[in-house]
Amino acid sequence: MTILATELKPTCDASITHSNDDDYHTGFMASSPLLRLPSPWDEWEAILDAAVQKKLQLGDKPDLTVAEENASKQWRGDVRKMNTLSVAGLEKSEATLQRAHVVLTYILHFYIQTLPVSEPILVPRTISIPLLYVSQLLEVPPVITYADSVLNNWEYIIWPQKTSERPAADNLRSQTTFTGLVDEHEFNLVSARIEFLGSDAVKLIALMMDQLAVGDSDATKQITEHLRQLAGVIYAMKDALLDVMKRCNPDVFYNQVRPWLRGEDSAATVRKWKFEGIDEHPDLRQPQYLSGPSAGQSCLIHSLDAFFGIDHGASNHGSTSLMTRMQEYMPKKHREFLNNIKMSPRPLRNFVLASVDACILAEFNHAVAALKAFRDAHMIIITFFVLGPARRAEKKDQAGHPSNVGNDPIKGTGGTDLVKFLKETRAHTTAAMIDTNRKMD
Repeated sequence: MTILATELKPTCDASITHSNDDDYHTGFMASSPLLRLPSPWDEWEAILDAAVQKKLQLGDKPDLTVAEENASKQWRGDVRKMNTLSVAGLEKSEATLQRAHVVLTYILHFYIQTLPVSEPILVPRTISIPLLYVSQLLEVPPVITYADSVLNNWEYIIWPQKTSERPAADNLRSQTTFTGLVDEHEFNLVSARIEFLGSDAVKLIALMMDQLAVGDSDATKQITEHLRQLAGVIYAMKDALLDVMKRCNPDVFYNQVRPWLRGEDSAATVRKWKFEGIDEHPDLRQPQYLSGPSAGQSCLIHSLDAFFGIDHGASNHGSTSLMTRMQEYMPKKHREFLNNIKMSPRPLRNFVLASVDACILAEFNHAVAALKAFRDAHMIIITFFVLGPARRAEKKDQAGHPSNVGNDPIKGTGGTDLVKFLKETRAHTTAAMIDTNRKMD
């Protein structure tokens, strides 16, 4: 097989903003994710189907049986026997490239997470080479991202008559999961529902950016009204987030679902992921960061932060902040949309600060308060779904099994101190509010 990556260029549109309002109905969600890859890449689909159907188990599952261990070993052997397929032709369609990344990264995580903890992580060239090329074309890391598990991983339960409308919340399901459990489906779908609700936020941001460019009194009135509407959207997103507690069991999620999402830098025991065959392809390079999927990779939340002028800055030790690093995991067109907000010649917060209109200031603060409430809800979810189960797992570990909690801070799937990160982002959000007692210019 010969892959000429230098000859492959994505032909997809890099813009998320559209002139037709109907095109905002999915926001950052893929409007119509591909369900299957065409031939000759159906071999990838078949091996992923086999992993799902065999109900492969985590390699560090406490009560892993010999039969389960052998099933995983046999499947990994089948992965190594696959053909190393060329990716030439995938770049003709954005949807095909995205589906290829979903399929290959799910195979990658099935392969890695079913390995015994004593074995090194050697990704077979049958997966590593095409995944690295697909990731290079999409300009995202070769690991499961939020886009793979949520944005490009949904389908209708019943195909609607009109697909130009926002999908009904109860008419969605995940295309692919590791466990098949309702808890995993629900955890993915809560994020999907938030993203669909957030499509209204994307539309409002685009409208207000246009109005900021005008900047007259009529534009100020329109921005004020749109900020009021935006606050309502964010509060609806918060309510949707809290709904995850209705259908997803925290202990099931933490112990049976979350481990499948571990990246190289989010696992309790760090083992380097070696991509076999990379030395034979000089246009490929070993990835520097391999974090697991995280809501921090959602362009929706980053866009709200950028639009409100919330600065998460660098970390305390001077390195790139997690919020900045998570942008590398976003689809390219999402990063470009986000950069358009950041590069705006008339930022919203500066406009509000310069305004003598008390109404726009009040609505700005109301909208920022809504985002702070969303982050408060996120803290609640993390407490129920990560911190609580982690502490319970630690107390339960009385039989000499190695604990992944101990005295170390609990890591998020993004590989950082989870509690510290969430508290800092919430504090930055609160700091963006404008003092209503300031002297108007």
